[in-house]
Amino acid sequence: MLKFSNIRYFATILTVAAAVSFTATAQDTTITTKKQAELLVPRPALQPVQSMEQSNAEAVDTLTTANPHIKILLLSDYTWKYIKDPSYVAAKEIFSEHWTHEYPDPYRESLESLPDEIGIWVVDSLSQYRCPNQTKVFSKFGYRHRRRHMGVDLPYQTGTPAYAAFDGKVRLAKYYKGYGNLVIIRHENGLETFYAHLSKILVSEDDWVSAGSIIGLGGSTGRSSGPHLHFETRYRGYAFDPEWLIDFNTGYLRHRFFTLKKKYLNVTSNYVPEDEQEEIDIVEGDTQDKVEAEKKAEEERKAAAAAQYHTIRQGDTLGALARKYHTSVRKICQLNGISERTVLRIGKRLRVK
Repeated sequence: MLKFSNIRYFATILTVAAAVSFTATAQDTTITTKKQAELLVPRPALQPVQSMEQSNAEAVDTLTTANPHIKILLLSDYTWKYIKDPSYVAAKEIFSEHWTHEYPDPYRESLESLPDEIGIWVVDSLSQYRCPNQTKVFSKFGYRHRRRHMGVDLPYQTGTPAYAAFDGKVRLAKYYKGYGNLVIIRHENGLETFYAHLSKILVSEDDWVSAGSIIGLGGSTGRSSGPHLHFETRYRGYAFDPEWLIDFNTGYLRHRFFTLKKKYLNVTSNYVPEDEQEEIDIVEGDTQDKVEAEKKAEEERKAAAAAQYHTIRQGDTLGALARKYHTSVRKICQLNGISERTVLRIGKRLRVK
């Protein structure tokens, strides 16, 4: 029940709603000028979007507008905002085709069947965005230890609330192999976001969630070396680098409108910064990595050239070989991948230095 003190506030909102209704009814939808066109595809669509601030305000009531699918949501902190009716959005075909709770990729489509470029509204004037975690990415998209790493790893302590990045419907919420506890959310634009290694899942399959909704708690389940959040972005089952969408260092969404190119749907296609200085930093970092790799390779070549070997003869023991070559039994074992109990076979070569 609404408190008497809120009547004036809600009366104001009703007035706004009535004005919206009147304006929407009288508006001429014919596009005759560039300015009118920009109202549909505004220039701010190309500007970065700040992560929403988490609010503890609760929904108090909803009001209708001229559009039956758009509501005014009244909040307990005396604020309000426009929202899409979730029941209307969730009924769209995008949330029924290729819909399964069994496995991560329900599409099984060939990459060749996709267009070269896909225009995607990531957020619009009626939706919000929440950064999964504003932090430095410690494991990037691409090949890692010769395995495909289909997302980014973000530092995340066990028990820390994990938030939905965008509005959407939960397609999968369960333990799944190497992902551990996994939540997959499909969004109205066809994108899917993955949240893996959770210690606990707090949503159910087919739930509708809003940007900023808590969907689970951070953890280290599945194939994980420690607590972190594995975050993926996919389109039609194909993963692309989430850094094309999100600047995790600042927490900003790079664009409201995103052109997803087919070449991005390749595990070798990492995000390429648009900022010149950032590109310079990456090139310098790559150069430094190359120098260090060459230095390490040179050290390994020198060590290999200086290596000494011994062919096992009758009566040889590890202790005797260690004394002969002024080394230790432990070092000989490390160089050859054996233990102190390994039986030495006559004729076998051992590296002693």
